[in-house]
Amino acid sequence: MTPEIIEVRDFLGAHHPFDLLPPPVLGETARAIEIAYVRKGEEVVGPGSRVEHLYVVRSGAVESHSRIGELLARLGEGECFGVRALLRGGAAVTRTAAIEDSLLYLLPAERFDALRRAHPAFAYFFAAFDGGPLGASLGGAGKGFDLLSRPVGDLIRRPPVTVPVGATIRDTAAVMRDERVSAALIVSDAGLVGIVTDRDLRSKVVAGGLPPETPAAAVMSPAPMQAEAQDLAFQALLTMSRHDIHHLPVNDKGRLVGCLTASSLIDAQASSPLYLAHAIHEADDVAALATLAARVPQVVDALTQAGATAHGVGEIVTAITDAVTHTLIKLAEAELGPPPLPYAWMAAGSQGRQEQTALSDQDNCLILDDRYAEAEHGAYFAAFADFVTDGLNACGYVFCPGEMMARTPRWRQPLAAWRRDFSRWIEEPEPKALMLSCIFFDLRLIAGSAALWESLQHEILDKSRKNHIFLAHMASNAMQHEPPIGFFRNFVLVYGGGMDMTFDLKHNGVVPIVDLARIYALSAGIDAVNTRDRLDGAVDARALSQQGAMDLKDALEFIGLTRLRHQARQVREHRRPDNLLSPRELSSFERGNLKSAFQVVKDMQASMASAYQLSRF
Repeated sequence: MTPEIIEVRDFLGAHHPFDLLPPPVLGETARAIEIAYVRKGEEVVGPGSRVEHLYVVRSGAVESHSRIGELLARLGEGECFGVRALLRGGAAVTRTAAIEDSLLYLLPAERFDALRRAHPAFAYFFAAFDGGPLGASLGGAGKGFDLLSRPVGDLIRRPPVTVPVGATIRDTAAVMRDERVSAALIVSDAGLVGIVTDRDLRSKVVAGGLPPETPAAAVMSPAPMQAEAQDLAFQALLTMSRHDIHHLPVNDKGRLVGCLTASSLIDAQASSPLYLAHAIHEADDVAALATLAARVPQVVDALTQAGATAHGVGEIVTAITDAVTHTLIKLAEAELGPPPLPYAWMAAGSQGRQEQTALSDQDNCLILDDRYAEAEHGAYFAAFADFVTDGLNACGYVFCPGEMMARTPRWRQPLAAWRRDFSRWIEEPEPKALMLSCIFFDLRLIAGSAALWESLQHEILDKSRKNHIFLAHMASNAMQHEPPIGFFRNFVLVYGGGMDMTFDLKHNGVVPIVDLARIYALSAGIDAVNTRDRLDGAVDARALSQQGAMDLKDALEFIGLTRLRHQARQVREHRRPDNLLSPRELSSFERGNLKSAFQVVKDMQASMASAYQLSRF
């Protein structure tokens, strides 16, 4: 990878929603990027022109205007445009031009479409620009989350509260009190002149000691930004966030029809993963993050009720966790100062695989540059790891019971030490090494140096692929998690210990499939970590049949969806989610399908046991 491509990759990875993409995909995306330089005043996209790229502002700034010249958006570094045209057939309806000399990254439409198809969390971000369904990968989940993709005009519930341009502060405050609103629009015969908010009254009138007979025009914000009734609520929310405003007057064909407030929009959208991810990125302390993260179970419940797939929910929930982690890392660096050495913050387990549910602890580690010296750098990275893991714990991602976290010195070490560890686990596959392999062979880069992880990953994949004894031990270890189905296709249930007549959907359903996919991937040197991606990669590498992969993916989806519905039901009943399901909770149809899914897993385990001759173990 050339230095230029690395620079593109690192830039994209630092901006939402490209930060949702796995590192290998981010690298491929960077290779597909074209670069354009536009001078101030130069048009990039015009009304009616065909848009064949997603545009990302690398440096500089652009503005989008409607056909009649009204400002729709001002976009800076890391922001995208051209989205709606790409989603609706390629024809632009707005004019976008550079307002200063700008460098743009251009992502070809076909690559953009491929990313949306393959990565539901990435697709979800852009779905709000279109207003259509989120796609098959989310199984129609858009039904429950279409607020931000609706026109602004649909969200206006009352006429605008206005006062004439000559009104006094006293008159304006009285109107706001009587109408119970937080802003009044100042109008003249020519139309909207300005806006007075309760914040203006506090900061300019009360704090400034102005007399109540002062004209309201003296304290108003003149020529406020406005939205058109046909604009998407998503765009309105971003405009408010970008310009730090909380009220947006709304016009419909030149007529003032209302005022959209950030609080009403946010309250209505509080369970949207799109809003949640955006709010998490904007949070400025751990307490705010914890408040936001507490909504994750409700998000999972809403997604599940809206018909999302288990795969789609896993990616979206993990994207929220990634956003929390990114923000904590940003806060840690703000408090502790910039890191003295390059590092790679890695997620393991279900976060690493992008398969999280509402019930997740944290598994993470730190790979440090080999120039690391304990005496010189140890205190910084210990404090850094403590800050992030403490923050995750405060946000509901509880400490790993086995202490597989970056706060543990054993899992916060230089690249060379990680190389030695992985080599030993592969070459000496004793029980503890196999347990650690199941955790740390599912690593995914969250933040920091991709180069540190890539060099280690290539070495791991090469060594594991060539070591048949290690793979056989991994396969033997995978057989420890058996699906809960007996010889006559009856459920094998757990009795006693408060778990009477239940089975564990995670450890006896999901984990066996995850284990099988991991072994298929390692045997073929596949760098994917997500279970579905590993199964697809195994087919491409001819390590697994097409039918076998389809059966396992279908089983994973059905077991995962059953698990999600079980946990969502517990959330609605104000109970802590768990993985223990009683067959009595299921219909006869669901029980039959679940038995079939478990039988698939059992058959595939038997096939792997035969392939690795596990009868010898």
